[in-house]
Amino acid sequence: GHLIYKCGGIDKRTIEKFEKESSEMGKGSFKYAWVLDKLKAERERGITIDIALWKFETSRYFVTIIDAPGHRDFIKNMITGTSQADCAVLIVAAGTGEFEAGISKNGQTREHVLLCFTLGVKQIIIAVNKMDSTEPKYSEDRFKEIHKEVYAYVKKVGYNPATVPVVPISGFNGDNMLEKSDKMTWWKKQKIERKNGSYEFETLLDCLDNIDPPARPTDKALRLPLQDVYKIGGIGTVPVGRVETGIIKPGMVVSFAPNGPTTEVKSVEMHHESLTQANPGDNVGFNVKNVSVKDLKRGFVTSDSKNDPAKEAQDFLAQVIVLNHPGQIQAGYSPVLDCHTAHIACRFGELKTKIDRRTGKELEASPKFVKSGDSCIVKMIPSKPMCVESFQQYSALGRFAVRDMKQTVAVGVIKEVTKKDASA
Repeated sequence: GHLIYKCGGIDKRTIEKFEKESSEMGKGSFKYAWVLDKLKAERERGITIDIALWKFETSRYFVTIIDAPGHRDFIKNMITGTSQADCAVLIVAAGTGEFEAGISKNGQTREHVLLCFTLGVKQIIIAVNKMDSTEPKYSEDRFKEIHKEVYAYVKKVGYNPATVPVVPISGFNGDNMLEKSDKMTWWKKQKIERKNGSYEFETLLDCLDNIDPPARPTDKALRLPLQDVYKIGGIGTVPVGRVETGIIKPGMVVSFAPNGPTTEVKSVEMHHESLTQANPGDNVGFNVKNVSVKDLKRGFVTSDSKNDPAKEAQDFLAQVIVLNHPGQIQAGYSPVLDCHTAHIACRFGELKTKIDRRTGKELEASPKFVKSGDSCIVKMIPSKPMCVESFQQYSALGRFAVRDMKQTVAVGVIKEVTKKDASA
């Protein structure tokens, strides 16, 4: 919130209004978080719920913040948000006890780092927040202690820690957000080495300015999972989502899988501006002809009806890694899968092989069950119409999280998909 305000994404009057509302409700310390909590209901609960998309500009980039919340029930939103990000900014709290709770065995910090990695977010920035509430304030020792722990965990998950910047900040006071703080004299310029050019950073903004924009797969066929569908007076039905691969433009005839209509795209908009073409990475809204809002749902996948159109999946083969399940998982288990923007229960049909997570070698054929720490190849069957793809072809539609008991119990990557025959 502070960042958006400082970069001019919100005017001062709005912040003053938030300050007033927030002190009236006794949540003064949440001032900047309010910028992101647009929903009234959330404000009263004091948590960030749905994925708010906010924009601000740095000297190099337009940044869209997908505020993916840290509260456990919202992991589902975190997953749909995360699979749409180029870079994750992991905020860990430096306050006594707060950091430890997040990094503990079933803490959220661990879960979030793991999800980011599995869901294909290649870059991560770590901000150690609330440096103003350490003992003593702005403590270098506390920062070093946290830095060491986070570094080790990030490495364990699979990131290369040499490419991960860790910056001490206070989001509330603005320390090291845009300018170097005078309260941490011990903090010096840091260097990050990576294949395509290294950089130095002191502030969170420096890190954001040095995000490496990923190569965008424009040459692939269109895949655009719907995040939401709006009905806009005078315009009509406007589905919204992020172009994962390919392009979308006015005049294109698109179809919606697994079982939606085929129709023409009238216009495509981003940041309230009409586009002649939207490319991978763009979060867009597009207007479609003669389609009712009722015909489209979050989780549907938009594709070009004339170029490898997306289809409903009958079943699919996936490599699943079990993270934290209290018991044993066997055939018949039917948890909810979060894949791109879809949330659908899928049945573990057949456990084919248990494999070594690190080498990919087979350990056991047709295992009776798998447990935490195991990795296996499973045939999965969706309980309702669902559209997924193989990770190799369309990565964003080929990775998923398995949720049960309000936790992410496993994550997976889709190897191959058996498509439903449309005529059948």
